Formats: sequence, C-alpha cells, structure tokens
Amino acid sequence: MVKPAYQPNPLINQFLDDLWSTKGLSDNTLASYRTDLQHVERYVLSQGLDLLRVDQGLLRDYLNARFEEQFAKSSTARLLSSLRRFYGYLLIKQLISEDPTALIKSPKLARQLPDSLSEAQIDSLLAEPNEDDPIECRDKAMLELLYATGLRVTELVSLTMEQISLRQGLVRVVGKGGKERLVPLGELAVAEVEQYMRFARGELLNMKQSDVVFPSRRGKMMTRQTFWHRIKLYAARAGIQCHLSPHTLRHAFATHLLNHGADLRVVQLLLGHSDLSTTQIYTHVAKVRLQQLHSQHHPRG
Repeated sequence: MVKPAYQPNPLINQFLDDLWSTKGLSDNTLASYRTDLQHVERYVLSQGLDLLRVDQGLLRDYLNARFEEQFAKSSTARLLSSLRRFYGYLLIKQLISEDPTALIKSPKLARQLPDSLSEAQIDSLLAEPNEDDPIECRDKAMLELLYATGLRVTELVSLTMEQISLRQGLVRVVGKGGKERLVPLGELAVAEVEQYMRFARGELLNMKQSDVVFPSRRGKMMTRQTFWHRIKLYAARAGIQCHLSPHTLRHAFATHLLNHGADLRVVQLLLGHSDLSTTQIYTHVAKVRLQQLHSQHHPRG
C-alpha cells in the first residue's frame, strides 16, 4: 500500500491565522511556527495519534529523540515555545482540557554574546563599496543607514520613501508586532543616502515606479538574503574574517552606543525591543570590551 501524503491539521492554520491577526507577527516568525508544529505532528501521527490527543509522555519522547539526534538546544527551545503557544490556543478554544507542555522545562541555553564588529572593522567595511557604481552606491547607503540606526535587515530592505525624512534626519520604522518607532539617521548616513538618491536610485529603477528606498537591479524590493550576500562580499573585500550574521551591524550599532556611554533604555527604544531584558545582553558586550581595554592599557591590567 502507498503511504498517504502528509496533510497538515487545519488547526495549525487556524492558530497561525489567529497569531497573525492578534499579534501581528512577521511572515518569518509564522513560518517558523508552522515548521515546528508540522515536525511535531508528523511524529505524533507516526505514533498513531493526533495533535488533540498528545500527552506529556509523548512530547518527552519526541524531545528525547531530538536530543539523541543532536539537535541544537536553541532549536529545541524554540520548538517547545511554539508548542506552548499552540496548546495554549487550543485550551482557550476548549479543544483540549490539559496542556501537555505545562510541566516540560525548556533546555538551558548558554548565554551567547551577539556577533559584532570593532569600530575599525566597521570603518573598513563601510569604505569598501565603490560609489561610482550604482549598485555599490546603493549598498554603501544601506550599510551606513544600517549602522547608524540599528535597523533589522528586513526593516531596511522594506523601507519606503514615506518612511524616511532626510530633511529631519529621521526614519520611521514599523518593527515586530507592527510597533512603530522613530530613529535618528545621523549626518553621515543622511549624506550617503542623499548621494545615492541623486546619482544611483533613478538608474536602478530605469524609469520604473517604486516607493522602495533601496530597490534591486529589477526595480523591486530586495530580499534579505540578497543584501546579506552583499554584506559578505564587502566583508571579504575588507579582509574581515570573523563570523558575520545578518544582524552583525545591528549588534555593532548597539554595542558601540553603549561603549560610548549611551543609556540602555535609549538603546532599547532605538532597537525596538519591547522588553529591556532583550537589550541587556549588550551590557555584557560592553563589559567585555571595557575589560579588554583595561587589561591592555592600565599599568596594572
């Protein structure tokens, strides 16, 4: 007999639709929830059960199987978070009487400092694009704006003309959960974006109409992945060999602000973090930097 193809439970879509309408979560976050829940459902179905008949023992067996397959703790913690939210939703809808995740603890995660770059490395990176080339002129403006504002890459590539005011030196960002914030650009970023607007944007659009500030070669919104590849290109040309992530410039923005004496709550507002505890990771980065400076320059360091 041919094994029937997997068909996701409609409850997963209902749950995701509810998250989208009530929490305003991004497409990437919703896709992560979908992936996690479908992985679990496939396992549950293989045990002859369904999502409404899951108990704590079955979930523990599944999590133990992930441990044996050496899944990262961070991945398992995220999956468990997805399950908690899903079964919380089912409880509210009175589709189940008990939450099977209630007594399951998340794996303990080592606190990792975010990847960042030194100020010298940032200078090298920002100096790489050739402003005589329209694509690289655009990229330089994007890099300058990213470092000046700490935007998420998704926020940067989706930026529209009505969100940015070069005269006021401000950008209006709609971040996670649809939350809006105003972020100052700084003189250098304003100058680079003005240069790009004057000499490169029209050439990239090639008579096409678009409200996207930084269009692709085709005059459309650039993908996060494309811009991430552009960052890696300039990092390689600048000889930067440390590990980079799409958020590296965002982390550098926060770390360098704190290193220069910025208030943690100000950094929280600029980054668009709803919880101060999310921003506090950067205090550890700043402390590490201060310790390094002390050991290098203090006579008794």
